[in-house]
Amino acid sequence: MLSETILEMKDISKSFPGVKALDSVDFKLRKGEIHALMGENGAGKSTLIKVITGVYEKDAGLITLYGEPINFKTPEEAQNKGIGTVYQEITLCPNLTVAENMFIGRSHSPVIKWRQMNEKAAQLLDSLGIPASPIQELASCSLAVQQMIAIARAVDMDCKILILDEPTSSLDEDEVQKLFTLMRELKERGVGIIFITHFLEQVYEISDRITVLRNGKLVGEYETISLPQIELISKMLGNVLEDITTLKKHGPIVFDTSTPVFEGKGLSSTAGVRPFDFAIQKGEVNGFAGLLGSGRSESVRAIFAADKTTGGEVRMKGKRVKIKTPLHAMKQGIGYLPEDRKGDGIIEDLSVRDNIILALQVMKGFFKPFSKNQAQIFADEYIGKLNIKTPTANTPIKSLSGGNQQKVILARWLLTNPEYLILDEPTRGIDVGTKVEIQKLVLNLAASGMSLTFISSEIDEMIRTCTRLIVMKDREIVGELRGSELTESDVMTVIAQGGRTHE
Repeated sequence: MLSETILEMKDISKSFPGVKALDSVDFKLRKGEIHALMGENGAGKSTLIKVITGVYEKDAGLITLYGEPINFKTPEEAQNKGIGTVYQEITLCPNLTVAENMFIGRSHSPVIKWRQMNEKAAQLLDSLGIPASPIQELASCSLAVQQMIAIARAVDMDCKILILDEPTSSLDEDEVQKLFTLMRELKERGVGIIFITHFLEQVYEISDRITVLRNGKLVGEYETISLPQIELISKMLGNVLEDITTLKKHGPIVFDTSTPVFEGKGLSSTAGVRPFDFAIQKGEVNGFAGLLGSGRSESVRAIFAADKTTGGEVRMKGKRVKIKTPLHAMKQGIGYLPEDRKGDGIIEDLSVRDNIILALQVMKGFFKPFSKNQAQIFADEYIGKLNIKTPTANTPIKSLSGGNQQKVILARWLLTNPEYLILDEPTRGIDVGTKVEIQKLVLNLAASGMSLTFISSEIDEMIRTCTRLIVMKDREIVGELRGSELTESDVMTVIAQGGRTHE
């Protein structure tokens, strides 16, 4: 028997000048369910949410809440009817206490009853299992706890519907699990939750149903358990995935299997990665697979000398070389896109152009700067090649979307014309369309003769892209998979057993 319908939207349309953002979209949310709203950037997810919450007024269609027609004019009207929204960027005040953040703007009395407010906050925090004190400063809480407090604030407003817009984008795995525990608790209480995320694995872990939008239109509504992940991606993107299948079928091409492009023996580093051997051929795409903390990133950082190496030897095309610093690696033809895009990748206050030329300028030397004209030529070339969406090359990179920032860092390394390119989580936190663009680019680069290592926490992405997976556990290599062994099940089996299946 189906749960009670809380919210129903029928034939919802919304247009902006030159754009039809929503075209006759239907959506239904039931009591006590977690409903994932999926689609790449521009699919219409944000517009639909803003129509629900009164930020935008629909052009056409009918919205009912518990069977009664509604047409909110403001977000406050939606809040008063029990619709709470928590956005990706936490909109709380870090200098205030937890309790003050939970109740700020809720009282019309000039006198604040501090004791009563703190007691009520403590009760709510305890009932939701949130590990925070009402009187501690919000800034002292982790990001995950701050997200939970934002949810608690929404829930206390007699919340019937909770909308979570990318709530996990800045959280680590443990924090995500804490948030999911809270979401399940609210689900048990009968709250209907709309969950928007780019992380497909999280959708399958937490959601009951999925609604997919594409180009402002409804693709369909599905039970999560009955929709395989590959089908979800296909529904979000249309036929784009067929391109990847075709590319991988006809490549990558291994041109020379006699001498590896890069070969490391007994590599280790100060980051604690255990000594390992690794080699990659020309035109090969391989990957390091493993759970969080397995040593994937530490291994490639050792290859690039981003962490100080403590042992091992390296050969490039059979010739022994010394790689003690990232600059040594770059001069040997190795590029490295780091896992932490914001911390180790982009230089926020520099322009797109200056971010693109940065690695090549380092190799040339800062006392021999490129002319502005030459820098512009480089930038324009790669903005076009990678379809980077930016107003101009002079735009600060911090104003671009995450996916376009990632493309800029890719452009930075492609400009150095590397023989071996390491990509650590190149698709994390970006929309599915851009993810597929990057996967296609990886396969095309391999087909042109470049060697690439591709790391992703989404195993299905690596299986689609790599021809060989090196499986890690506890910071050491425990297996290697290729060919018919490249399945998610086989990867998990090797991790669980901690032993080799391929010799």
